[in-house]
Amino acid sequence: MRRLAARGAAGDAGEVVAPAADGWDSAQARSPSPWRLIGLCAIWDTGVFLPSAAWNGVSSGVERRRLNEAKKVSRRMPLSPRISHPPRKQSLESSYIFYTLSQGGWEMLSSVQEIQLKRFEVTRPRGLGNKERGRVPRMARQPAPPWVHAAFLFCLLGLGGAIEIPMDPSIQNELTQPPTITKQSVKDHIVDPRDNILIECEAKGNPAPSFHWTRNSRFFNIAKDPRVSMRRRSGTLVIDFRSGGRPEEYEGEYQCFARNKFGTALSNRIRLQVSKSPLWPKENLDPVVVQEGAPLTLQCNPPPGLPSPVIFWMSSSMEPIAQDKRVSQGHNGDLYFSNVMLQDMQTDYSCNARFHFTHTIQQKNPFTLKVLTNHPYNDSSLRNHPDMYSARGVAERTPSFMYPQGTASSQMVLRGMDLLLECIASGVPTPDIAWYKKGGDLPSDKAKFENFNKALRITNVSEEDSGEYFCLASNKMGSIRHTISVRVKAAPYWLDEPKNLILAPGEDGRLVCRANGNPKPTVQWMVNGEPLQSAPPNPNREVAGDTIIFRDTQISSRAVYQCNTSNEHGYLLANAFVSVLDVPPRMLSPRNQLIRVILYNRTRLDCPFFGSPIPTLRWFKNGQGSNLDGGNYHVYENGSLEIKMIRKEDQGIYTCVATNILGKAENQVRLEVKDPTRIYRMPEDQVAKRGTTVQLECRVKHDPSLKLTVSWLKDDEPLYIGNRMKREDDSLTIFGVAERDQGSYTCVASTELDQDLAKAYLTVLADQATPTNRLAALPKGRPDRPRDLELTDLAERSVRLTWIPGDDNNSPITDYVVQFEEDQFQPGVWHDHSKYPGSVNSAVLRLSPYVNYQFRVIAINEVGSSHPSLPSERYRTSGAPPESNPGDVKGEGTRKNNMEITWTPMNATSAFGPNLRYIVKWRRRETREAWNNVTVWGSRYVVGQTPVYVPYEIRVQAENDFGKGPEPESVIGYSGEDLPSAPRRFRVRQPNLETINLEWDHPEHPNGIMLGYTLKYVAFNGTKVGKQIVENFSPNQTKFTVQRTDPVSRYRFTLSARTQVGSGEAVTEESPAPPNEATPTAAPPTLPPTTVGATGAVSSTDATAIAATTEATTAPIIPTVAPTTIATTTVATTTATAATTTTTESPPTTTSGTKIHESAPDEQSIWNVTVLPNSKWANITWKHNFGPGTDFVVEYIDSNHTKKTVPVKAQTQPIQLTDLYPGMTYTLRVYSRDNEGISSTVITFMTSTAYTNNQADIATQGWFIGLMCAIALLVLILLIVCFIKRSRGGKYPVREKKDVPLGPEDPKEEDGSFDYSDEDNKPLQGSQTSLDGTIKQQESDDSLVDYGEGGEGQFNEDGSFIGQYTVKKDKDETEGNESSEATSPVNAIYSLA
Repeated sequence: MRRLAARGAAGDAGEVVAPAADGWDSAQARSPSPWRLIGLCAIWDTGVFLPSAAWNGVSSGVERRRLNEAKKVSRRMPLSPRISHPPRKQSLESSYIFYTLSQGGWEMLSSVQEIQLKRFEVTRPRGLGNKERGRVPRMARQPAPPWVHAAFLFCLLGLGGAIEIPMDPSIQNELTQPPTITKQSVKDHIVDPRDNILIECEAKGNPAPSFHWTRNSRFFNIAKDPRVSMRRRSGTLVIDFRSGGRPEEYEGEYQCFARNKFGTALSNRIRLQVSKSPLWPKENLDPVVVQEGAPLTLQCNPPPGLPSPVIFWMSSSMEPIAQDKRVSQGHNGDLYFSNVMLQDMQTDYSCNARFHFTHTIQQKNPFTLKVLTNHPYNDSSLRNHPDMYSARGVAERTPSFMYPQGTASSQMVLRGMDLLLECIASGVPTPDIAWYKKGGDLPSDKAKFENFNKALRITNVSEEDSGEYFCLASNKMGSIRHTISVRVKAAPYWLDEPKNLILAPGEDGRLVCRANGNPKPTVQWMVNGEPLQSAPPNPNREVAGDTIIFRDTQISSRAVYQCNTSNEHGYLLANAFVSVLDVPPRMLSPRNQLIRVILYNRTRLDCPFFGSPIPTLRWFKNGQGSNLDGGNYHVYENGSLEIKMIRKEDQGIYTCVATNILGKAENQVRLEVKDPTRIYRMPEDQVAKRGTTVQLECRVKHDPSLKLTVSWLKDDEPLYIGNRMKREDDSLTIFGVAERDQGSYTCVASTELDQDLAKAYLTVLADQATPTNRLAALPKGRPDRPRDLELTDLAERSVRLTWIPGDDNNSPITDYVVQFEEDQFQPGVWHDHSKYPGSVNSAVLRLSPYVNYQFRVIAINEVGSSHPSLPSERYRTSGAPPESNPGDVKGEGTRKNNMEITWTPMNATSAFGPNLRYIVKWRRRETREAWNNVTVWGSRYVVGQTPVYVPYEIRVQAENDFGKGPEPESVIGYSGEDLPSAPRRFRVRQPNLETINLEWDHPEHPNGIMLGYTLKYVAFNGTKVGKQIVENFSPNQTKFTVQRTDPVSRYRFTLSARTQVGSGEAVTEESPAPPNEATPTAAPPTLPPTTVGATGAVSSTDATAIAATTEATTAPIIPTVAPTTIATTTVATTTATAATTTTTESPPTTTSGTKIHESAPDEQSIWNVTVLPNSKWANITWKHNFGPGTDFVVEYIDSNHTKKTVPVKAQTQPIQLTDLYPGMTYTLRVYSRDNEGISSTVITFMTSTAYTNNQADIATQGWFIGLMCAIALLVLILLIVCFIKRSRGGKYPVREKKDVPLGPEDPKEEDGSFDYSDEDNKPLQGSQTSLDGTIKQQESDDSLVDYGEGGEGQFNEDGSFIGQYTVKKDKDETEGNESSEATSPVNAIYSLA
């Protein structure tokens, strides 16, 4: 035997009976189960009941703020006339309805109202709550009386934006209502010219409104036009063309006005347009001649239609053009060929336009293609060739954009519309298109790709979709991209749409009209269709921008207000009326209702009423004088009375009384309590032989006043009782059992209010078979859910839960898990309470104080867990003071002058009472001052005006309405940190030229947790400053040694301490000047900051970290070695020594290496990244403390923000980057492949520019030819000057081998001649020096005078002009002056001057 079901409707709210002539009628209607109750108005077969469950909170912060605002407003003025008080959020298992306080009244969100109204049609109460309960015949439905419709409409008054007048004639004739537009045509109304024109406008009001129209802002006289008529009791215009006429004559802007004596409502401005489908212009199209592989665009240019036609391409034989990645149609209707192939010539191409309203298709004259090709035979086998284009002799080329043109464009889209971006590219092979958004990802939930990835569509665009998008077209020859800047604008959209306002006389209210848009829309108020400025003054009305405030409203204040908000992209128009009602209380439900409920269930008694001002409602039982509220009763603000757990003593007559200043009304409800239906003797599983008799028992206990019906199901279907079966009140007998009788049998016992059911399985065996255990033969499954949960032995801290096991499905139940849910802190969330063995079906549960429990049970066997049982009824325990305090108490500063105290809030089972709050105490730890305290309802509190980073003692104690929790323990917290003071006694010592020692003391005021120190130092030499280097130290380190790489330059050190707030005040010191410091000499600006050795290789040391870019300067080099000449534009480097002269070839690079010098950290890190770049490649090395086999990633980004990565094994160093571009700046970092957070510092380097490898080719360079021409011209000028001087008879005495330089004391000759000299080792004006400051060595020291008669000039090996002449000196004299410097032509000019 297995019990499968418990009471069907034992948890129902009860049965409602409508009154009859005798006062208490017995006509019955089934009530809904509590988990099916509607939170709007519970509409039953013969009654309307308002929401009866409490709104214990609001689900969102917006509604919570509005409810708080409502409470404030309600203290100043009564609420607008609605049915009862504003409802709360339901605490039952019913659906939630959200209400908001609009201008003077409670309004429900319209979307929720729609959902609830739809549920009215499907939420018909039934005895069976789920399919396991089987089928029960449905009760006969009685027609609803008229009061049901009136009550239903008044229920909607508290929900919708527009207030409905009840259909009850006694109320309808008294209550008035200004007009309200209920139906109208769309703003852009396009009509078919073949049909009559219909412009809709319908409105309601009391009295019924009249209608008139304007056309193009002028009165439209309908009576003067025989074609125009208006529908009866409606404002809808009908323009009839059956007798002729042109629809185009009626195009224009129409607006409808609905008017009665209380105001005028306006429709939108309806723009009427007639659909147009113009013909295609006639044209003769010449054949299109195109080379195979070239791009092609076939333009459609459809005729403009209204609305725009749908474009598609077909051949003249009406076959669709196959489209793919190569051939596709653009959004503008043109057909694009990324590259034309020979097979494209096999058909023609015709553009077709389909017009929506006329359902016609117009075809453009077809295009024919003539493809010029190098491979005239269209071999079909080449179509699948792996390299089709090369096989056909088509040259491959990089992509280029066909649409849009250029590299950038912009596009504007309106909010809420679809954004369509399109990129179509040509190229061979056909390019692939990819889409990206700069600075973020594409919105995956709204973005989709169309037209073979050539189009990107983003639906329902919002402001965050603005930005820059780019499409990347690529094939194996290269890639290009196009950037599209998207701007999102917005037509006006509602933030707060004005709602109808119904007030009682003397009440205050307001109309709010808030809209947003881009640009910001303007707001214009109108009253009864006229601008508010021209309306008669109203002292009770005040306009404040987007709000109209009404004070002390009277009957004369009734009107319809219009709010028009607009910008350049559109407008919004809303009508909202102000109505003033003065109505005494009225009951909307019939008198003397009878409600029957099952024992121990929860139920509610509803008393719908209406009045203005809103009446107050009170409940009484059996004529007692005390109001029912508290304990087992709870009265909601809408007037419904809830009885949490029905007992026998709750039976009786309940009276509700509604009262306002105009009077009172009352009604009565009679409550009867019935016993539940139980199957106490259930059918058992049986195994029977064929031909025997089987009896299945089903004995039921029920309330004798209810009619019992017992039915049977076989395999969950109604059982047909044949002549072999006999059904009695307590059993089912089967005679002559056959194999077809095998299956499951379910007994269903039901009354008008509830039901119970149980199931058993019958196994039929053949005659020769031996009875076996059915469980061993049948497959095992998860158990069915437990049934019929009951709560008994109710106590303050415990309750007994009893349940009936479900079918174990051939696998014994091993465990039961009891779960609970509470409706205060985490409604709808189930928690495990306890676990029990499978042999138990009743347990005493230990409970916490002040928790509204609801339980369910899950059965477990070796196969798995069952579905949870249906929940039990709720049980709330009594309250008590908390027995614990919140945990995880912390005190941390978020600013330098505060401390934020936080803790983990207590859950529902530890709150122990209502109004849980926390007493927060704090005091400074070292002062032992008095405790400060504050009461907090949240989980944090901020203490202000605290000193910087001082310790505090903190205590957080729980408290509820029943008392305080235990005394908490103190927790140490700290106030906020600040920037630290400067390190003390910063000392810089230089024991030698190779090292500099730094020492310092900790800051006097750390002002927080010290994270360490930051040292920044930079080398300088005069006005030359190198690159700054940054070192970070631990908080305990107070010493550091700097290894000098440049013995001449000085260093400037800046040291600061760090806390979590940041770096504090810095102290700056400089290294002492070295003895006999040389005067700084500027290096040529074209030289990179590197040192080239004898082999020409670039050396990168720690000194190069000071000069990390090619624009950095180089410190002077003390000439301790032979002078070296560095050629930055050639690959040959000449090195001169005292004994010999050698020439070596250097690698093809002259750019500097980059190295970040860092100390080795304690944790896993990457440091000392070194880059040795060339024009097209760079070698990368670094240091790390990872284990062997660790993988790294080198990431580098060029000036165009193109990022590339190279995966690297730990042991493969150096790494060479081979895809660099000459003269481009790169940023580079190295990080761990397993943890990208472990990364080196980012460094920057630049590749060198490209140059010629063959020295002989320098003579063909334009700059070299120009230089030689300039030198030759200069020499010619000098020679001319010399001849002029000589022709005048001047003297040119030459001082040969004179060691004394020409000085100001040497007098000129009396005849005005000048004295020239050529002295050894003397730098002349304009001559260059080498890097070590010495004079460049020349190959001749002959003066210009010795060769004054001219001769052949020549160039030496490095290309410099020597200026030697053919007149020679003696050999000995020449050899004796090898170390002297030749006089340049420039020096000769200075001498002449």
